[in-house]
Amino acid sequence: MKPTSFLGKLYLIPTTLGEGDHPMDVLPQTVKRAVDFIDDYIVENEKTARKFIKSIHPEKIQATLRLSALNKYTEVSEYAKMIKPCLEGKNIGLMSEAGCPGVADPGAVIVKLAHEKGIQVVPLVGPSSILLAIMASGMNGQSFAFNGYIPIEKSEKRTAIKNLEKLSQDKNQSQIFIETPFRNNKMLEDILQALNPATYLCVATDITLPTEYIKTMRASDWKKTKVDLHNRPTIFIIHKM
Repeated sequence: MKPTSFLGKLYLIPTTLGEGDHPMDVLPQTVKRAVDFIDDYIVENEKTARKFIKSIHPEKIQATLRLSALNKYTEVSEYAKMIKPCLEGKNIGLMSEAGCPGVADPGAVIVKLAHEKGIQVVPLVGPSSILLAIMASGMNGQSFAFNGYIPIEKSEKRTAIKNLEKLSQDKNQSQIFIETPFRNNKMLEDILQALNPATYLCVATDITLPTEYIKTMRASDWKKTKVDLHNRPTIFIIHKM
């Protein structure tokens, strides 16, 4: 293993949670400064990554950028090649499609590899929809769990929701999960069918965007409320007191 002083660093670069006219309103200057000196990136989608870089640093010469795609189609055998620039003394930026790299994001495998190679990992501050949602929910910020995606099949989904509801009551722990945006309206419908009327539900949508919508109510009150979540990134949090 090379001495740490000869290795580049892996910078975890947060991105915005959606498209907006003023990305630096929700990102610190450290993100822009990192983009200024980093030319090698590991990203989920090259097109959107280039667009993001241009939005926060228009002066950056796009031709100097070297981007590697990390997504569900990436072979494990490609990981070592992606992180090779760090072993050659160059810095690498790891970006998620939205929010913080490594959190509900495939970038965690690269971070793990960096640690194994003795590469310094530098997380930068930025928006996390999970943390922002729990902050704004009024639920238990001392004890909460992110459960990712729950099953799609109706009966399995209902069972998963009921289990999370019970877990929230037994442990006094807020339970967080997400759904693919085009299925959000169906998810909300299924949640309300499964929950006890007294259970609290927070729906946090389009966080940090002009269309942001965050509301916490009991399930019984949600049944009286109309909201369109279609194709809008959404965090769901449940807690039975």
